[in-house]
Amino acid sequence: MDGGEETKKDYYKVLEVDYDATEETIRSSYRRLALKWHPDKHKGDNNVTTKFQEINEAYKVLSDPAKRLDYDVMGNYEIDKYTLREYLSRFKGMILTCNGLGMNHVSVWAQHLMGKNDFMDQ
Repeated sequence: MDGGEETKKDYYKVLEVDYDATEETIRSSYRRLALKWHPDKHKGDNNVTTKFQEINEAYKVLSDPAKRLDYDVMGNYEIDKYTLREYLSRFKGMILTCNGLGMNHVSVWAQHLMGKNDFMDQ
């Protein structure tokens, strides 16, 4: 990878939470990591500042339900960067929706991709 190529961050990995983490889990992990990586604790270390900024960026997206949904649908799909367990956890909603396995209702994925009102009329 060259210096000009930007890699999208996996915000769930940045915050060290599971892909189906609750809002409280995300908030708790953010607080823990923000305290650990706060630049004031590591004066003059630019790597710490960068890490702190990544944590804040991830929290801004994952703590906002609308931004989180957009990220989940349109986010990081570099599947070669995931282990099989991470892949199945990350994309289980889409896998279940696409294959129709065990889902009796219209998923959030389908509602977002096709518009909520299309399914409400059925």
